[in-house]
Formats: sequence, structure tokens, C-alpha cells
Amino acid sequence: MPEDITDLLNNWDFNPQKSYRKIVGENGCEIVQVRVDNAAFQGILQMQLDGRPDGKRPHGCEFVLDYHREALRRWREARHGDEGFKLNSADCAELFDESLRIYNRYVFLLQLQDYPRVVRDTERNMEVFRFVNRFAEREEDRNNLERWWPYILRINGTARAMHAVRETRDFEEALEIVRETRRKIEDLEPVEAREFETELERSLKSLEDLEQALMSQKPLNAMDKLRRKMELAVAEERYEDAAQLRDRLKEIEDRDFT
Repeated sequence: MPEDITDLLNNWDFNPQKSYRKIVGENGCEIVQVRVDNAAFQGILQMQLDGRPDGKRPHGCEFVLDYHREALRRWREARHGDEGFKLNSADCAELFDESLRIYNRYVFLLQLQDYPRVVRDTERNMEVFRFVNRFAEREEDRNNLERWWPYILRINGTARAMHAVRETRDFEEALEIVRETRRKIEDLEPVEAREFETELERSLKSLEDLEQALMSQKPLNAMDKLRRKMELAVAEERYEDAAQLRDRLKEIEDRDFT
């Protein structure tokens, strides 16, 4: 295999406005490659879209988390419970490293609007958060990831909402996802960390903005259209028209209620 990647770069139909491409790797997995053109340096960054981003199989498992879950399963079988099962600092360091790799992937996938994979990756990282918080031996390891809950919930909710809109045009479902995500973030137990406070405020504001954007894009039903016409009639001081529209709205509401 040649070490010089010049031919690979030269054969890339490079567009600075779209500096990435998807290919299928030798193992059959889909891979995204990013072209790097930074001053004197040129190269290619690469990550797998499924499994671990680096394509490795730690301890013979697809993920480090899977390896430790299997260890927990064996522990439970042997001891009939979880008591005594612990993750040491080296275990946690492995999980933190894998979680960071998955975070870097889902941030990129969000830009690509690959929402199902963003949901998948954020949910896996949330599982890591819970697993470490429950079983880490050291308190600092148990609490290490807790500060990022507002952020990861926000990204997960955003991806699920955008997927609902893109796939089914279901704005009501998307809006409910956004509102549910906001409630989850508001109900989080406070964490004494600057990142938690910053992400809490930022995430709630981001979700509020997303809700407003979805509301503005949501197709109007018959009632909404009548309300808009009535508001316009009032603004233009066409009060007789406004009264007729108000009566029409009341008729529909009374009919629907009965």
C-alpha cells in the first residue's frame, strides 16, 4: 500500500463548499471522508458512520460499553445482583474516550442532517452517562459526564424533531418532542459545574427558537386561517368582517365540541 496519498487527493473531485464524501469501506461499512486543505497541509479525515467511529473493536466488542455491560451480566449471574460491581479509573477513561469519539461523530452528522444516526449516537452516549454514574468507583468519574445532560438532551430532541418533520411532515409530533425535551432539561437535578449552567441556558433557548421556527413553518388548518383573517380584519379596522369571522370560528368550535 503506497504511503503517499497524492493520487488519492488528486482523484478527489474537490468542492470547497462540500468538502466531504461518503464511501463504502473494505469491511462493507459506510464511511464519511472529509477533505482537509489547510495552508500547506492537505489530507483526508475519515470515520465510520456505524459502530465505533474509528472502526476498532475494543476487547473484541463493538463498543467499550458493550464489553462492560457483558462484564456486569456475568457479575450478576455469579453474585445474583449488582452489589460490588465497579468501574475503575482505567475503565472510565476508556468509556470517556469512546463517548468523546461518538460525540464528535454526532456533531458532524447533525450538520449532514443524518438525524436517525444522531438519535442513535446521542442515545448511546446517554447510556454511557447512566452506566458510569451508577457504577464508577471514584466520585469524580461518576460525576464527570453529568454536566453535559442539557446539551445531549437538546441534540437528541432536535434530531428527533427534525426527523419527524423531514420524513412525515408531522409538525405536531415535532413540536411535542421539542416541548418534552424542554421539560426534561428543566427537570434535571442541578450540577455544580459551569458547563452545566451554560448548556442549560443555551439548550432551553435553542429549543425555544426551534419551537418558534416549527410553528412558523407549520401548515395552517382551517381554524388557523380564519383566526389569521380575523386578526388582519381587526388590524385594518374592518370590524364587520372581523365579527363575521369570529362568529364563523365560534360555529366551528361549538360543532367540534359537541
